[in-house]
Amino acid sequence: MLPAESTEATSLGADIRALRKVRGLTLSGMAEALGRSVGWLSQVERDLSVPTTRDLRQFSAVLDVPVTMLVANQPANDAETGYIVRRHARRPVSSGKAGLVEELLSPDLTDDFEVVHSTFEPRSKITETVTRPTQELGYLVSGRMSIEIDGQVFDIRAGDSFRIRGEAFRWSNPHDDPAVAIWVIAPPVY
Repeated sequence: MLPAESTEATSLGADIRALRKVRGLTLSGMAEALGRSVGWLSQVERDLSVPTTRDLRQFSAVLDVPVTMLVANQPANDAETGYIVRRHARRPVSSGKAGLVEELLSPDLTDDFEVVHSTFEPRSKITETVTRPTQELGYLVSGRMSIEIDGQVFDIRAGDSFRIRGEAFRWSNPHDDPAVAIWVIAPPVY
């Protein structure tokens, strides 16, 4: 049995469509990468077909997001859909590699931006720089960390904020306490 067509923007299909578009993939390009038909993918994106667990793993690989982000898509209360994200219902958007735990604070990925709760574990860092076609703003809620933006290193403390406009960046938390940041990214990348 297929689900009724959803008018809600906060569906699994809407998130898959948003991620596909952000990554510059056409319906046919993504269908080919998945080994599926364009018609099937279109039905998934419109919530007319429900992907299997195997399909979700393939979506995860092609879109470069953790599979948990795709399966943890439903809010606890239907009336809150699209409006509220409860703390216990945040969707993970990173694998936890390099000591970074990221959770989506936005209800979905269909807006022009996304908001992410990022926890940088003590003594963690990324060694490779990240460059993406986005504008980003971070606000450090607690702790301390270093961020290198376009070759300049900045020491960030709780209450500080920073902006990245497509520049190469990398972060580190050389301290003994976690650092927690709220990160706004436009357009969405997760």
